[in-house]
Amino acid sequence: MKATLAAPSSLTSLPFRTNASFGSKSSLIFRSPSSSVSMTTTTARGNVAVAAAATSTEALRKGIAEFYNETSGLWEDIWGDHMHHGFYDPDSSVQLSDSGHREAQIRMIEESLRFAGVTDEEEEKKIKKVVDVGCGIGGSSRYLASKFGAECIGITLSPVQAKRANDLAAAQSLSHKVSFQVADALDQPFEDGKFDLVWSMESGEHMPDKAKFVKELVRVAAPGGRIIIVTWCHRNLSTGEKALQPWEQNILDKICKTFYLPAWCSTDDYVKLLQSHSLQDIKCADWSENVAPFWPAVIRTALTWNGLVSLLRSGMKSIKGALTMPLMIEGYKKGVIKFGIITCQKPL
Repeated sequence: MKATLAAPSSLTSLPFRTNASFGSKSSLIFRSPSSSVSMTTTTARGNVAVAAAATSTEALRKGIAEFYNETSGLWEDIWGDHMHHGFYDPDSSVQLSDSGHREAQIRMIEESLRFAGVTDEEEEKKIKKVVDVGCGIGGSSRYLASKFGAECIGITLSPVQAKRANDLAAAQSLSHKVSFQVADALDQPFEDGKFDLVWSMESGEHMPDKAKFVKELVRVAAPGGRIIIVTWCHRNLSTGEKALQPWEQNILDKICKTFYLPAWCSTDDYVKLLQSHSLQDIKCADWSENVAPFWPAVIRTALTWNGLVSLLRSGMKSIKGALTMPLMIEGYKKGVIKFGIITCQKPL
């Protein structure tokens, strides 16, 4: 999870839909992670509702930035500079060494590239410019820049993350290739068609407006460019279902309050959004089994002496995050939470 977000437009989070058609202004609802109250952001509710939604989104943006300002150092101390799940064989043990888990995080990057079709030298040569949307402290950016010899720009809401990412790039002699800045994922400060690879590794879950999120990813992708979204999702709804079961939503709401997340969506929702932009080679997969060892491993590490000391020093947000981790495990085990990858290519 990494920090990035912007204010919602009239199209907002996907899971809470009425019977209106997909993408209509009246059908999509924003749910604040700190409240059980849902608000539409359409003009049908008038200026008061729009202002309330903007206020809620600003609070969400601030909460995300503060959460990562406080917790990123703890994560780096324990897990290194890749702030995302590892990719494991389904029968992997949680008892892997720390180096084993860090190797799994690198494998997550490589498996994502493979799934997207970036698998041979010819494809790799096409990648000259990369944007890392929700860059954390820049682990993916530095890896991709080194792998492809590409220029990589990372964006995050957290000033602490951006500074640390730039410091690490300098320490690794990569400042000429990699840079980081504070910016909104939903209003990226880049011209159209700039990037050959648009990379979002576990940042989509923070977006209150999934439609605008996807639109921005498509906008900044160059013709022929690849888009890779790896994100937390809820399960796909069955035919006839209009929402998750109350007990399922209750699990997600509790996680939202801790990790500063708006409403979740499914991989099906992402596919539909990408299809609305006439993109090519749209693919998705459920990698939940491949990340199953991750959260138990994080908990095991947090319960070591060094982990507990670091946790207490880092502050209340980190402690609340640690206490919420069992809910992530429960969500995966019960099939409510899915770890999804969605990729596509922009037409030439």
